Amino acid sequence: MDGKNIKYRIGKSYVAQIVTTIFAFACVIPLLFILGFIIKAGITKINWHFLVSIPKPVGESGGGIVNALVGSILIIFCASLIAIPIGILAGIYLSENGKTRLAYWCRLCVDILQGVPSIVIGIIAYFWLVKPLGGFSALSGSVALAIMMLPIVIRSTEETLKLLPSSLQEAAFALGMPFHRVMFKVVVPVGISGILSGVMLAIARITGETAPLLFTAFGNPYLSFNITKPMQSLPHLIYDYATSPYDDWKNLAWGASVILLLWVLLLNIFTKLITRKWKVQL
Repeated sequence: MDGKNIKYRIGKSYVAQIVTTIFAFACVIPLLFILGFIIKAGITKINWHFLVSIPKPVGESGGGIVNALVGSILIIFCASLIAIPIGILAGIYLSENGKTRLAYWCRLCVDILQGVPSIVIGIIAYFWLVKPLGGFSALSGSVALAIMMLPIVIRSTEETLKLLPSSLQEAAFALGMPFHRVMFKVVVPVGISGILSGVMLAIARITGETAPLLFTAFGNPYLSFNITKPMQSLPHLIYDYATSPYDDWKNLAWGASVILLLWVLLLNIFTKLITRKWKVQL
């Protein structure tokens, strides 16, 4: 009886492993189909001219996406300059004062902000910045994306610093170091890999966002480096060209989709590598 029971339990465990493996593989299949379809449709459109040229007018063949590439880099760079310092400082406060009433409400606001739809953030940025400033600009788009980055940076910083041993701070305080030096000379450098992984995840999160930029950066068919003026971005360019009636523009949209997809994939892979290194160090 005991032998039959053991065989039954082993067989049930084996079946469960097979079922979980099948469902795990089923989750990967949609991703593989999406990657294959986009790469197949857009990889042939990518060449040097495609990467260094601005779009051609309607009716002319060729053109490129350099204005969207430069615009995306500038908008994301400005958003990072805004969100990363604020997010890290807020994360430090929450990790050090997690039981205070202010920390409770700050954490609640961060969780709510993380669930706000991107289009709502775009509308808010439109009424906060675009209308008062009298026009669309890359800067307003960066602010909208920075708001989306904040929850990820804050929570990753908080969780990273919570995992660090308290003996690090105790040893630094015992040497007479003030609080700000303990944080920025001892604690943050030790947890920099975990914080950086959160930053990279936040950047990957906003890279493909279109809705906030429709209300803020608006787009620009020319190459521009002025963040106070409208500026093109890869998600916006893909949206405009994919919905156009012109085949040349749709081809540009497929090529831009491949570039954007590879960009996001590389950011996620880099984040995974950083996270793995951080876990080993801990």
